[in-house]
Amino acid sequence: MITILGAGLAGLSCSYYLGHDNCIVFERNAHAGGHIHSQQRNGVVWDEGPHISFTRNPYVRELFEQSVQGDVREIPVRVGNYYHGHWIPHPAQSNLCAVPEPLRTECLDAFLATRRSAEEPHAPANYQQWLDQAFGPTFAARFPRAYTEKYWTVPPEALATDWVGQRVYYPDEDTVIQGYHGPQDRSTHYIRTARYPSRGGYRAFASALLEGAPVRLQTAVIGIDLRRREIQLADGTVHPYQQLINTLPLPEFVRMIPTAPPRVQEAADALQCSSLLLVNITARNVATHPFHWFYVYDRDKFATRVHHVDRLSPHNAPAGTTGVQVEVYASRARPFTRSHEAIAATVVRELIEMGVIEHCDSVHTQFIPWANVIFDHARREAQDTILSWLADQGLAREPDDLEPMTDWDQALPSPRGSIALAGRFAQWKYFWTDDCVLRGRQLAGLPTRTAGG
Repeated sequence: MITILGAGLAGLSCSYYLGHDNCIVFERNAHAGGHIHSQQRNGVVWDEGPHISFTRNPYVRELFEQSVQGDVREIPVRVGNYYHGHWIPHPAQSNLCAVPEPLRTECLDAFLATRRSAEEPHAPANYQQWLDQAFGPTFAARFPRAYTEKYWTVPPEALATDWVGQRVYYPDEDTVIQGYHGPQDRSTHYIRTARYPSRGGYRAFASALLEGAPVRLQTAVIGIDLRRREIQLADGTVHPYQQLINTLPLPEFVRMIPTAPPRVQEAADALQCSSLLLVNITARNVATHPFHWFYVYDRDKFATRVHHVDRLSPHNAPAGTTGVQVEVYASRARPFTRSHEAIAATVVRELIEMGVIEHCDSVHTQFIPWANVIFDHARREAQDTILSWLADQGLAREPDDLEPMTDWDQALPSPRGSIALAGRFAQWKYFWTDDCVLRGRQLAGLPTRTAGG
């Protein structure tokens, strides 16, 4: 019997592909789904943070479509940016025509000077250097630096660059110049179309995984004995296991193991992750801007990313009602200094100032303690310390287990020792929903390639 800790998407995927009859899943919440849980409030469907699917992987697309019996919406998404009263198509670096002067020309001049410099560019030592080389120092300081401090909660100098990959658009000269002189004739964002369930919120995409899943809800794990292969539950019972798949955050997992030596506990403490406060607002008027979601670069605003849930499906909100979900981030590097209620009230005023809503009918908040892994300079060494120790306890190390992302076209079936890790927080990776599904396939020895079987 395989024991799985956590009934989020990764845990459900592991159970599904390994066989629900072969697994038992412990979940401390009263619902399964983890970060893809959806709930209805004030007539609006709220996902646990913005979720859409834009995967190219045929297995994930088929699974999600099967989950909703084909009732899926294919949406040509429009993404924007808000900067001091100006609306700029996303990504802003290739749409400088919408940036106000003289900043627009200053950004282009600094970009071209950087790209045409006679000096050979050096390998960036941190994310700030990467930004300067990619966009020029003027644009980097006004836009991505400001957003990095709000979203990642640390300055870009504190971040490594191994997580960037294709997540941040690196434009060529011609694209930037064209975007300076006028609107682009095509989107340069990596998301051009997205898929979303017509009904039930994003959680509906997990229906196939959930059907028949052996989940024990409201069952919290408080201790793990790796030598005896036993789990202690909050109700006082002890559960023996043969194989253990953990999807709980890696630092939490380590802290549940009393035999973890001090150096491993210290490594767990060194891993940084942001927290997320969702401010969910309903209003009767519909926003006049055209975007499904947009990024806010103003440093003096709590709002970081703003998402219109009603634009993903007409069944997400009653007719004439808009549901606006606003993300506000914190971490131990930048903790909240005001109450959630005070932040929500300020966010409402910010949206009114930006012209997103004219008034607020209702507002509620949801706090998510684990949001984004922060890929700082200490992360790789700390993670390696933990995984190396776990390898002595039964974890099978993998060639890419320190890499922020997995190349599923190259990934091999993962060996399973007595311990395995799955999902964003357990593997401490920059995973999205398709990654979590594919990790279950990988642990089951099934193919994960983008194309073909």
